[in-house]
Amino acid sequence: MATLRRAEPDPAAEAPRIASLIAMITPPDVLVLGGGGVLGEAWMMGVLAGIEDATGFDLRECEAFVGTSAGAIVAAHLAAGQSPRRPSNIDNGSFSDEEAGSESVDGLASAAMYAAKRAGAWAMAAGAAFAPLALGVAAPGGAVMRAAMLRRLPTPREDLSRLRNRIERSGARFDGRLRVTAVDRRNGRRVVFGSPRAPSVSVAQAVQASCTVPWLFAPVEIQGREYVDGGVWSPTNLDAAPAGRDTHVVCLNPTASLVGSSNVLTVVRTVARSAMSVEALALRRRGTDVQLVAPSAEAAAAMGTNFMDPEPTDRVISAAYRQGLRLADE
Repeated sequence: MATLRRAEPDPAAEAPRIASLIAMITPPDVLVLGGGGVLGEAWMMGVLAGIEDATGFDLRECEAFVGTSAGAIVAAHLAAGQSPRRPSNIDNGSFSDEEAGSESVDGLASAAMYAAKRAGAWAMAAGAAFAPLALGVAAPGGAVMRAAMLRRLPTPREDLSRLRNRIERSGARFDGRLRVTAVDRRNGRRVVFGSPRAPSVSVAQAVQASCTVPWLFAPVEIQGREYVDGGVWSPTNLDAAPAGRDTHVVCLNPTASLVGSSNVLTVVRTVARSAMSVEALALRRRGTDVQLVAPSAEAAAAMGTNFMDPEPTDRVISAAYRQGLRLADE
């Protein structure tokens, strides 16, 4: 079976290759799950389910999970011992809609749609796939500038308390394996909840913070500080993976195959790919084996450009599931 070719030092050279899937020979030690709204969550669930069914791996047994925004929901889902969500037409023993995490999907989708209606067309555009990346595009690595931009944004009234409540019911706990990224609104710096030096919070609080797109939702206050979407720092935060020599890391990046030819989408697609490639290179210098996965052409077409729109969810999960199955065949 084939293996993924290693990234070139030039991120631009890597970009055309990362959307292609490769055969997965060994189960990952670490799963890194990127941001991408409701449909990004659906795609990651489908791909992971396909991988499990094609290989027999139990991805709940990974040594570590790193989740950003929608990826934080998926990471918490797995850390809580729940299987990835599968297409509704797949018969898989213990699978059910409730176990699949459909409540989490609904919680994020309904909150985003309601917030967008309240705030108008500008907020709906901000809820599209590129919204969490916009600050990173404007100020890559510039925490001071990022913080200034975040403080200048109006503070929305809507929040993700419904999502937080559902994560609480999942029973997910920080047990040393789960890491969830967010950004401190005051200083623009990343925090990785669940890591040794991070503030002590519940998984539900951390996931809520990581999913809080600053254009749509009110910041999450934790120990006197306000936090927003981890995607403001990086689409995947791959470099936060607890990985060293001979660790096998698989990174799923929902935004790396955005469809569309507009200038904005082209920039965002390039940023998503480049950031993931640069972060992967940093891990590879530690001796880590990194596999990068982006949506296939079929999945990207199903996802479109507005990742907060729940309507294509079933189609996205089905396309992603087929993509995951192909990992064992190519």
